Amino acid sequence: MLTIHRVRGLSFTHGEAARPGHDALVVEGDRIEAIAPYEVMLAVYGDRARVREWDGVLTPGRHEPDAPALLEHTYHPDPREAGELGTEPLTGDALTALPMTDTRWGAGARRGLQRLLAGGTTSLAGPFTRPAVRAAVARSGLAVTPVRTPGPRTLVLESRADFAVFAPPTPGAAPDTAPGTAQDTAPGASPGAAPGRCLATVIAGRLVHRAR
Repeated sequence: MLTIHRVRGLSFTHGEAARPGHDALVVEGDRIEAIAPYEVMLAVYGDRARVREWDGVLTPGRHEPDAPALLEHTYHPDPREAGELGTEPLTGDALTALPMTDTRWGAGARRGLQRLLAGGTTSLAGPFTRPAVRAAVARSGLAVTPVRTPGPRTLVLESRADFAVFAPPTPGAAPDTAPGTAQDTAPGASPGAAPGRCLATVIAGRLVHRAR
């Protein structure tokens, strides 16, 4: 199915300012079909496409270089464990004290992956050695690369539709430094501006996160 993502602006490369005149991206299946002004895309595809409207800037998704540490050396508690373990990810002595099984590692990794998706992450550095974590990553659809810092992430026609939409950055606000939060600067952000909240994350054309 064709989907037109209408946004405030669009950044072709992660971190650059939104380009004027580009406020729509068309996805067909798992590929980027077109990038152009919304009125043009609506005239061409409107009779056979659904429209998703986002009050933010669309940009290539973020890359998480520390994914193995966040998923294989960190436990993300179940909300039902909050009374005993709290709600924040556990590492160090707190993690060592837990009886970790493969099932628990897999469930914790799935919750960690949800945190990453909620931050606009679409790719991870690997590899992952725990089978349960590796399986959770594979099911998530997130791209995995063996390098911590891949080349520039750019939106290209016919490439896989992996991207995120971020609300405008908030000048003067403190960035979120919670574990599992991507730290890249939001597109078009000025120095000292906190990254805007992630409104949506799309992987291979699928909407995998939508802010409430």
